[in-house]
Amino acid sequence: MAGIHPAQRAALIVPVRGQFFNDLAGEGALGMLLLAQMGGAPNELHAIIETAQYDAAANGLRPTGGYAVRALGVVDHRVQLGMFEKAALYENADHPLLLHFNTPRVAVHFDGKPKDVNELVLDISQAYISVFLNWRHLVDHPDDINRTVPLIDLLNRGYGLLGTMPKPLAERMARVLAHHGMAASLSEDVSFATTDDHGRSRLAKLLLLDDAYFIAFEFSFEPMGRQG
Repeated sequence: MAGIHPAQRAALIVPVRGQFFNDLAGEGALGMLLLAQMGGAPNELHAIIETAQYDAAANGLRPTGGYAVRALGVVDHRVQLGMFEKAALYENADHPLLLHFNTPRVAVHFDGKPKDVNELVLDISQAYISVFLNWRHLVDHPDDINRTVPLIDLLNRGYGLLGTMPKPLAERMARVLAHHGMAASLSEDVSFATTDDHGRSRLAKLLLLDDAYFIAFEFSFEPMGRQG
């Protein structure tokens, strides 16, 4: 798209993005993440993706498109080069991977001792899994749970900060604590905002390619070579 006026370039972004997902929507459609590398700006990633359709008559793949995808303002990613079957773009939508970026942080304090501390530790772990499914694990975000002392020692103390975590997880933890006869107090980060001073969104977006993902504030899709 070199030499195209910026206004024309902007008008093409959405149709190209739509074509990318159309190429991957049908039965037998496949994508191939060929390359992912740092871009020219801080927190920018470039990806090269080809799409194809399985051709039963030829017993092979028929190329359908090639795309250069730019992720701008990248805050997290997991790259797996190779073939993938499903692609999705989450914009202003709930997904476990977006909770750390699109929801306020909440400090969870507790008061009271559990009858069975080991059962409570297990329930805390299960609560984390129920919110993040297989997308996140406690080791991915160690700040979610207070690590200044071992968790069992913290809970046996009978009071303190359980952790500072995304709001949906904090609300789930409060229910877990209540189930064990303990009081919970939640303190939300009042500085969290979904837009900046100019009304622009501060919410991150998620591009999923099977289990690989890019979390960034903006994505652009441009065609490479002949489409179809």
